[in-house]
Amino acid sequence: MLTVNDVSMQFGTHKLYSDINLKFTPGNCYGVIGANGAGKSTFLKIIEGELKPTTGTVSLGPNERMSSLNQNHFAFEDETVMNTVIRGHQRLYEIMSEKDALYAKADFSDEDGMQAAELEAEFAELDGWNAEVEANQLLQALGINEAMHQQKMSELTESQKVKVLLGQALFGNPDILLLDEPTNGLDVQSIGWLENFLADYQNTVIVVSHDRHFLNQVCTHMCDVDFGKITLFVGNYDFWMESSALATKLRNSANQKKEEQIKELQDFIARFSANASKSKQATSRKKQLDKITLDDLKPSSRKYPFIQFTPDREIGNDLLRVDGVSKTIDGVKVLDQITFTLRPNEKTALLSRSDLATTTLMQIISGEILPDTGTVTWGQTTTRTYLPKDINSEFADSHLTILDWLRQYAPKGEDDNTFLRGFLGKMLFSGEDVLREVNVLSGGEKVRAMLSKMMLSRANVLLMDDPTNHLDLESITALNDSLIAFKGAVVFTSHDHEFISTIADHLIEVSDRGIVERAETNYDEFLNHEFVQKQVSELY
Repeated sequence: MLTVNDVSMQFGTHKLYSDINLKFTPGNCYGVIGANGAGKSTFLKIIEGELKPTTGTVSLGPNERMSSLNQNHFAFEDETVMNTVIRGHQRLYEIMSEKDALYAKADFSDEDGMQAAELEAEFAELDGWNAEVEANQLLQALGINEAMHQQKMSELTESQKVKVLLGQALFGNPDILLLDEPTNGLDVQSIGWLENFLADYQNTVIVVSHDRHFLNQVCTHMCDVDFGKITLFVGNYDFWMESSALATKLRNSANQKKEEQIKELQDFIARFSANASKSKQATSRKKQLDKITLDDLKPSSRKYPFIQFTPDREIGNDLLRVDGVSKTIDGVKVLDQITFTLRPNEKTALLSRSDLATTTLMQIISGEILPDTGTVTWGQTTTRTYLPKDINSEFADSHLTILDWLRQYAPKGEDDNTFLRGFLGKMLFSGEDVLREVNVLSGGEKVRAMLSKMMLSRANVLLMDDPTNHLDLESITALNDSLIAFKGAVVFTSHDHEFISTIADHLIEVSDRGIVERAETNYDEFLNHEFVQKQVSELY
């Protein structure tokens, strides 16, 4: 069991939280949520011992082992893939290294023999004989085939390194597993595998994620970083969201009878208790939910940006025709004879196991780069605005303030300070924030600035390459809702399950089979089809 006792964290005069007392128990998965800058990742670093809290202590049970997801993708460049995963259990890896060094000695002595015997006993106790088998299974489940296991990490792509480091964190069945944004850089298949892995995990998991579907699938509890506190709630992310909304409503209706409030709470809990059957902790969770009182529900202090895309004109009869598009990058054919047609006002998700393929296709249809062969034809009535995956190039060399940067894209009559300040205020850039230079903004702030630019364009076609990247949960929710309500066409890529499933009415997969279109299939049906196809291929 992991215990956090009277922990406070302060940087200079800035206090993140104080007097935190929490217990994390085996068999549960705790999602840590909060606005950007609230201290979610800092909390994980305190638990791991990487940061010392201002006050308080963190304690583990006797002989318990903690593992975390390494955020440095270049930390093991000279190691093999197999060794990198096994290093997830540091003591086991040390024993293996010490054994190898002893057995390699030319003058192997009796004393060496005694030391080797002790190491062999500890090695067996830690299940070392099955280490490579377990590492092999983890890697293959994550899509790293056996031929790559003895390659150096430096030979892998960025996405492959992410998977290996995730395998490292999971290796050896750690008692406490800390995962900071584990779905970042993972393809849909790997995310699905990780969801199933964590749902069956018998030890303690603490996870920070901006992926709402992931939090709903794996979490039994939520740790809400808000009001300078970290408050523990029973249930998944949706339960927390609805309970927070209910708390706000009850707080704002002080004249409502207490009995009516309690009845509303009971109805609310009953709905979520009915869904608890999806979790292995169903019975205990239902008991915990039934004990919740009005005082247990607290409204959130978080702020949501106001995102609303309003096109100047409707799209006519034609939206987009892509015909025979091919593109080779660094000698590798990324796109090969891609052909498809999009109809007016469709909201299309471009899917692929290769982010390079979808990003390249987005760059081509947006006009950022030209195809080697083929054509892209937009309807004459379309106007387009584009959010690229790499947003840094938009701001890198600019010393403009946010206010002056956005002024460049404002229509005449909307370029005065009063209008722009009000507009940016709705996007959570208030007061003196608008005078900061754009090149020093955080990733999330840069995306919000780009979304502001896109809103001012009043385009009827939105092109977005992984738009939820860098955004916090509040901004993702606001963007998600705005795209559902948008009265134009959207073409986008994403790894966010809920984002795709709630927005897209047309799916286009770029695969080794070429283009696979599923205009009549929703995202969950698409994933189920892919899973069945994979199972069939493995059988034969």
